[in-house]
Amino acid sequence: MGTSLQPVDMLAPGANINAYMQAVNSFPILSVDEEKRLGERLYYDEDVDAARQLVMAHLRFVVHIAKSYAGYGLSQSDLIQEGNVGLMKAVKRFNPEKGVRLVSFAVHWIKAEMHEFILRNWRIVKVATTKAQRKLFFNLRGQKKRLGWLTHQEAEAVAKDLNVEVKHVQQMEGRLASYDASFDAGTDDDEESAYLAPANYLEDHRYNPATQAEAADWNTDNVSRLHSALKDLDERSQVIIQRRWLNDEKSTLHELADEFSVSAERIRQLEKNAMKKVRAVMDA
Repeated sequence: MGTSLQPVDMLAPGANINAYMQAVNSFPILSVDEEKRLGERLYYDEDVDAARQLVMAHLRFVVHIAKSYAGYGLSQSDLIQEGNVGLMKAVKRFNPEKGVRLVSFAVHWIKAEMHEFILRNWRIVKVATTKAQRKLFFNLRGQKKRLGWLTHQEAEAVAKDLNVEVKHVQQMEGRLASYDASFDAGTDDDEESAYLAPANYLEDHRYNPATQAEAADWNTDNVSRLHSALKDLDERSQVIIQRRWLNDEKSTLHELADEFSVSAERIRQLEKNAMKKVRAVMDA
């Protein structure tokens, strides 16, 4: 059938998801007879306006389904738009002579589009490629009754319900637990989530693994050189350097002078000579 559903003008939720929900809820729900008449106009006469009315009346149903997939970390607006595509496909194929309400017929098409979108975008590395894996992916999230990991008994129960092996349940749970964060902040993200988006840290090289490894090696080498330099000093010079430079609470020249029964100037000279030796080892 060549009917186009493009005239429908409320298919994009946009950034203001709440305003969109209010708008779609304002469209009246069709009675059985109204739906049948519109379906017949579309099916037999390819009436685009009838298609538009059928879609409009069922947009709220797409929103309802999209809410059930809120735990996947994807934009509700995007999910709704994908679901709306499925709704339009269902309306295009709807046969009023079958005696089935459009909402019952459309649920398959709406969920199919949402499932495809989720699997395409939820992870960079695909979590489910086969039909069995897809079934497990969506059912496992619904079967889990808590946020923590499944116990072995719970995994066995899920495997029995879905007619799969326990190891496949455990493998899928691991994939679900390690989903990728969105690189860019979405339009539905709150201020904190948007601030934490990885894209905001693109130019921050402090946490580059190579830089961190280099810094760790540099620090380790410096500490090793410092210990080596201190070992080459006499005991009194070691104490002076430790108390004047390394301790949290630094000692004054006069405190050390009283302790070693020498003048403060002598402590200063000993400190100066000891620091020259330390720097020579550190710079070697």
